[in-house]
Amino acid sequence: MHVPHRESVTPVCVAALYRFTRFEDCAGLRTPLERLCREQGIRGTLLLAAEGINGTIAGPPEGIAKVLEHIRALPDCADLDVKLSRASAMPFHRMKVRIKREIVTMGEPGLDPRTSVGTYVEPQDWNALISAPDTIVIDTRNDYEVAVGTFEGAIDPKTASFRDFPEWFRRQREKLVGTGKPPKVAMFCTGGIRCEKSTAFLKQEGIEEVYHLKGGILKYLETVPEERSLWQGECFVFDQRVTIGHGLVQGSHALCHACRRPVSTQDRNSPLYEPGASCPACHSERTDEQRASYRERHRQEMLAAAQGRAHVGASMLEQADDGTG
Repeated sequence: MHVPHRESVTPVCVAALYRFTRFEDCAGLRTPLERLCREQGIRGTLLLAAEGINGTIAGPPEGIAKVLEHIRALPDCADLDVKLSRASAMPFHRMKVRIKREIVTMGEPGLDPRTSVGTYVEPQDWNALISAPDTIVIDTRNDYEVAVGTFEGAIDPKTASFRDFPEWFRRQREKLVGTGKPPKVAMFCTGGIRCEKSTAFLKQEGIEEVYHLKGGILKYLETVPEERSLWQGECFVFDQRVTIGHGLVQGSHALCHACRRPVSTQDRNSPLYEPGASCPACHSERTDEQRASYRERHRQEMLAAAQGRAHVGASMLEQADDGTG
């Protein structure tokens, strides 16, 4: 069969997961979860908060299976949302389990996606919804993610962080939905978690017909054939693969470790691009002293890689806490 051949070429299993639930004792959950991940050779980042769990982890398939079994046994996590994909090499350098105020940071007190959320739309039904003339489509991701790829006709809020989404919507509300009968609003994100919060937010703001892509872009790219797809470009992911395309295959972008933005093939041909130090998007935002510091860090990373060890500051991507899905 073809699948075993692919798994032999891409031996690392990557699991993007989340679940909105109620955790009373995050500190008590953290230690056994982190211990199990380390015992199973798993790396990545998991976030725990009173509202649930979110993160992306990678490792051997049997290790991922054991960690997912452990998480599903946590309070109300049997229906954990998981997207599995493959990588040819370990995309993370460390394992971290962190306790946060929110598992995806929006900063809206009292918002609870468990009690008020939009209508899920299966990937195979998504094209019809976003193609309808009475539907407005909103990309809830950050500006640098949208620049890599998005759905045809989607509105780009141009937000630098998911925390900026509520202010953007309130500012643009009348322009987006008018003062009469509101249109249908369809929203999407990488894995589904930001959609859960953003649809709950819109319903809190009085918008009733709110829809979101079940499983996010990842599920769409996995299940919808490329010839029927309305997706344009690649999808940014918060690990060392940087971007993925249809079939969840690794994309063409690299990562600028100075600013964490994706860098296209064209950008890598720019004189402003220097691996580990700068890219066209951030060159004017940094000083010569900062670039010198990044350059030295990159040299240390390359030295560590040549010696077969991970550098402690290797992956700035793993610092992200508002866009793991």
